Amino acid sequence: MPGLKLCAFDLDGTLVDSQHRIVASMTAAFATEGQVAPTPDSVRQVVGLPLDVAIRRLAPGVGGLQVERLVEAYRDAYFDPRHDGEAPEPLFPGTRQMLDAMEAEGWLLAIVTGKSRRGLLHVLDAHGIRRRFVSLKSADDGPGKPNPTLLLEAIAEAGCERRRTVMVGDTSFDMETAVNAKVAGAIGVSWGYHDALRLQAAGSVIILDRFDQLPSVAAELIAPQPED
Repeated sequence: MPGLKLCAFDLDGTLVDSQHRIVASMTAAFATEGQVAPTPDSVRQVVGLPLDVAIRRLAPGVGGLQVERLVEAYRDAYFDPRHDGEAPEPLFPGTRQMLDAMEAEGWLLAIVTGKSRRGLLHVLDAHGIRRRFVSLKSADDGPGKPNPTLLLEAIAEAGCERRRTVMVGDTSFDMETAVNAKVAGAIGVSWGYHDALRLQAAGSVIILDRFDQLPSVAAELIAPQPED
């Protein structure tokens, strides 16, 4: 619908600082299979990919049913009841204020993440922000990044257009997804899992150092061009 504008966010490493729990869960999963645990840095480099794809990258020699077992072991570790009562994975500084500002300027908000739907809702509900988003797309909803399907579905659910949509993320997979979906812009953030050079190489048009920069940057990217 003309006039609508959509900002789609990645979750882990963009809105939420979840690296400690992700690394700990992957380490525990590899231990259940008697595999040498990947380094924390190598885990951070695959955050955002579908879980089975991430595991294959971390352990190229592992395949078949063992990959499936590692996926399940990761999920079991991530949702271990012993985590109940722990403080939720924290939002990055300025996240709530940024969401307020984007909504005040008329943006619809969505999330496109490689996290499972259970994990996505767990995080959003822990912070009481689920209702802010008009579309929630997870690893359970279709092919993972950098395939653009989930982002395109989020755009359709919002009733928006690609030229009026931006994607915000912290990894090259997020930037590639935005490029593949042909949206108005791929916006990187500097505090996540991939560095600036990798984000730029993947198609980021700008990299934010603070969330309070987002409203003006996003507005500029969807501004009508002279030929419009």
